[in-house]
Amino acid sequence: MDRRSFLKTSALGGSAAAATGLAAPAYAQGKRTLTMVTTWGRGLAGVHDSAQYCADMITSMTDGQLTVDLKAAGELVGAFEVFDAVSSGQADMYHAVDYYFLGQHPALSFFANVPFGMTFQEFSNWYYHGGGQGLQDGVYEIFGLKAFAAGNTGPQSGGWFRKEIHGPEDFQGLKFRMPGQGGLVLGKLGASVQNLPGSEVYQALSSGAIDGTEWIGPWADEKAGFQEITKIYYTAGFHESGPNLSLTLNRDVYDSLTPSQQQIVAQTAAASNIWTMSLFMANNGAALQRLQASGVKIMEFPDSVWDAFGKASVEVIAEHMDDPMYAEIHESYMKWMKSSADWIQRSEGAYTQQRNRVLAAM
Repeated sequence: MDRRSFLKTSALGGSAAAATGLAAPAYAQGKRTLTMVTTWGRGLAGVHDSAQYCADMITSMTDGQLTVDLKAAGELVGAFEVFDAVSSGQADMYHAVDYYFLGQHPALSFFANVPFGMTFQEFSNWYYHGGGQGLQDGVYEIFGLKAFAAGNTGPQSGGWFRKEIHGPEDFQGLKFRMPGQGGLVLGKLGASVQNLPGSEVYQALSSGAIDGTEWIGPWADEKAGFQEITKIYYTAGFHESGPNLSLTLNRDVYDSLTPSQQQIVAQTAAASNIWTMSLFMANNGAALQRLQASGVKIMEFPDSVWDAFGKASVEVIAEHMDDPMYAEIHESYMKWMKSSADWIQRSEGAYTQQRNRVLAAM
């Protein structure tokens, strides 16, 4: 008997059905401890904080009826094992970015980030008001999971390199750490792409196992210490314009929660979206200044490299269009990105450009 069948036929479910004469969900009673596993090493700036925020908020808002016990990467399962652990019931929930799990289903990329994809605001428009969350439910249900958007890092940096990048040919043979579809893009440019958990990246870069890496942005990168190894830093990347973090529950566990507890989980995830995004953006500016003061060379990729990124990205994203679910989500995602981007560019984009011009002249 699978877990869902067990919950629906348990004594709790049976007693509720008997009392009402109707079938009823098997809500668990009394205090419970739920185990959260994460893809983040304990203390990784921003991302571990986001997971801890979710754990603490659920515990606090349920008055201790639910206690979330956070296990960082490696404390119960490995960083890249959390999806399987929660899907199988070994753990109750995970906090992660789901491009780590594209081997499960390529459509997961749309709920993390795709190359040349949505910003945080654009994703939020689609997710909450354009059907994105419903499409997410359809994918995760395949694996017995219930997922929520639960944090965003904002636009991520292009990464740290031992040598400057002058053209697309400089990626040929480069050993570079980049997960998700972004890594597949670099692979098309000839890079040898590595997919490493965040807690392993510093050592790999320091030892020479990789020639370069992307991580998140100035604050998290500074905390990771990459500036101790190389001083070449590209601040704008093509691969993660607003990567979404996920709080994902085993579906049977989620279904066993009371309606109010389910709402607490959902609202915690939504609050974490704003809280996490603000955490990164509040710290990135000062961190970038400190990096520059320490001798880090702040760079931007030349147009020829951006053009190569774009061409390869279109190819990568199109590779799974024969999958009906992937194609459906792709169509919705791209439609909403175009709609949101047009208005944002004409309103906020035009405003910030003029604001900066006017104030700079005063």
